[in-house]
Amino acid sequence: MKKIFLLFAVMLVVIPAKSQLVKWTPEDIILLTQQWKGERLPDGRPKVSDAHLKRLEKVTIEDAYTFMLRRGYECQFESFAEINEKGWVIIHPEKQLIGRVLTAQYMPMRFDLDDYLQVVGRKQDINRVTNALPVNSLYQGDIYVADGYGRIADGGTLIGDNVTRTIINNGGIGIIFNGSVRSLEAIAEFDGFNGWIRGADPSSISRMILTSVNAPIRIGRASVLPGDVAIARRSGVLFIPPHFVEEIIVAQEVAALRSQFTAQQRAGTIANGVDFNAWLKQQTNLPMTKEELDRYFVRQANPEPPSTRSQKQ
Repeated sequence: MKKIFLLFAVMLVVIPAKSQLVKWTPEDIILLTQQWKGERLPDGRPKVSDAHLKRLEKVTIEDAYTFMLRRGYECQFESFAEINEKGWVIIHPEKQLIGRVLTAQYMPMRFDLDDYLQVVGRKQDINRVTNALPVNSLYQGDIYVADGYGRIADGGTLIGDNVTRTIINNGGIGIIFNGSVRSLEAIAEFDGFNGWIRGADPSSISRMILTSVNAPIRIGRASVLPGDVAIARRSGVLFIPPHFVEEIIVAQEVAALRSQFTAQQRAGTIANGVDFNAWLKQQTNLPMTKEELDRYFVRQANPEPPSTRSQKQ
């Protein structure tokens, strides 16, 4: 017993505790998103290509949701009518929003916690931890996703029109806030910018504290990681782990081509004995690249076994 105690004491000395990070480092984000094998942004987040983001416009939330559900990812969707009786507000409900996620977490103000976070922030060369930090951490094509714990009135406003202008100048294309904004009418005037929020209020942000940037957060019933791809539409928002994006896209594109193939067979322009996969490989104007199609066929030939893990407790 004495030897075990001494060994434990030595471990405490050799392995120093790591203090909380205000802004997660690239190394931490890479470890968090280790299943992604592609390009990354300078902050370490997975960089799903702009071409893939564009192709996601034709993917239905239902198909992508079902795909992830089969792999055990059961908590990736938030309905815009379910979080509570007030629901959500969509700035431009006739438009969708698709982009890479930058996350931020807010909490009610507590001064001792704020003092601690300011000290930690200075160790990370952050002069002052404020709501400007996530805004100034954005890259082109980012969606600023923040958990403001559902607060709307009396200082729950995470941004206004001036900060929105900065978001756009830094490359941001929209917001998803479990919180509110001020100057909603002015924000709605910015071209190409959209938002899913809990409401609006004329007050300025107050009695709130930013506790993290690019850490895991919760939006309603969805778990959200930095570098996820968000699809926000009228029905809700789906957060897709980046390593699933290509497979989801190609699976839906192949399904559409299969429908086209079947229709041509019924019309008699393709003989009934022709194999779909062989026909597909002969097409020269496909939405996916040859490499993506080859990877799709490899996955079809070697499917992942059904997930044995469940998030149900």
